[in-house]
Amino acid sequence: MAKGSGTASCSARAIIALMVVSVLVLQSYHVQASTYIVGDSLKWAFNVVDWPKGKHFKAGDVLVFNYNPSFHNVVVVDSGGYNSCKTPAGHCEGNMKIAVTAV
Repeated sequence: MAKGSGTASCSARAIIALMVVSVLVLQSYHVQASTYIVGDSLKWAFNVVDWPKGKHFKAGDVLVFNYNPSFHNVVVVDSGGYNSCKTPAGHCEGNMKIAVTAV
C-alpha cells in the first residue's frame, strides 16, 4: 500500500509542477503584449494610414483608438472594404484607415 500512495503523490507533484509552469508561461505571454495608441499623439485622425509601418504587432497586443464618436468611428472590414473604402459613415477617403497584421 505504501508503494501505491507514493506513486499518487509523485503524480500529484507532477501535475502541480505542470500547472505552475503553465501559469508562468501564460503570464510571460501577457507581459509581452503591448498597448499601442493608434496615431500616437495625433490620435485616430486623418492621414494615419502609415501609422502601422515599422511596428511589429503580436497576437495579444491592444490597439487603443482615441476619437470623438460624434465625428468618427472604428469599423473592422475585410481587404475588399479597406481597398474600396466601403464603410458606414467613415472617413476612409481621407486615409483615416489602417491595416494591421499580427503574428
